[in-house]
Amino acid sequence: MAAPGFQVDVVDYPAQHAALHRVRFTVFVDEQQVPAELEIDALDPLSVHVLARDTVGTPIGAGRLTPEGRIGRMAVLAAWRGKGVGDALLQALIDQARARGWRGVGLHAQLPARVFYTRQGFLPEGEVFEEAGIAHQHMRLVLSGAVAIDRAEDAVAITTALVHRARRQLWIHSRQLDPGLLDAPPVLEALRRYATARHDKQAWLIVHDSAAIRQAGSPVLSLLQRLPSVFRVREVSDPIDRTTASACLLNDAGDYYFRSSGHRFDGEAGVSQPARSRPLQDGLQRVWERSRDCSELRALGL
Repeated sequence: MAAPGFQVDVVDYPAQHAALHRVRFTVFVDEQQVPAELEIDALDPLSVHVLARDTVGTPIGAGRLTPEGRIGRMAVLAAWRGKGVGDALLQALIDQARARGWRGVGLHAQLPARVFYTRQGFLPEGEVFEEAGIAHQHMRLVLSGAVAIDRAEDAVAITTALVHRARRQLWIHSRQLDPGLLDAPPVLEALRRYATARHDKQAWLIVHDSAAIRQAGSPVLSLLQRLPSVFRVREVSDPIDRTTASACLLNDAGDYYFRSSGHRFDGEAGVSQPARSRPLQDGLQRVWERSRDCSELRALGL
């Protein structure tokens, strides 16, 4: 997996263990003061390892996938953080798990890194705990089939992930722009990033009650106004569509989040599940074609 300035490869542990541990020692032992004896364990020879190198071959990042399906030892040198190295390492490990037919992968995320993993579809599980003297959160990504969403925290996390993972297309079917969900700070930030990252992205929003949206003054409206070339909005007009109770969010990466009741956050979601997301998109496309342009939401002086 290549990207500007670096490349990520699956590597042979016996041949590359020195490079892998050089990165890990720098991050975990030198920076985070993790005891050196905890950095190497018996799982290393049994795990799948990925290594990121810069253009001259210098190791800059590392990660592993253990036999029980846990991603760990994710480390990126300080000078390379924020440049996509961590995303590429994580995706390479997810690809390895998917190639093995595993239904899901888990990890122990340091608390400041939870947002990073959330953007890739990982959801938190259980309580915060301490590992090597550092607070962690267990997180899990389902690779095959649907995952149940039954908490507001999970709803915000999966919505953030789907917006972040969208390449060029994003579909949102929401009765009143989902107060508490689409206006949650992580989701708003993901929408801003999506809309401003490149000029060929599109987001289609289907709503049911523009008058209620205007009255509520959702912060999502400011995005619609500032970026009308990205966000297109229609209001359902067909009588059958107006009685539809469900809500849906999906993207062109095969991710979806579907709720049978648009007034609730509980539902089902899937990451990289095109067989499920494609029929949902076809249905939203038909609703879109039957709906009317919602120009009044762009006229607000927010």
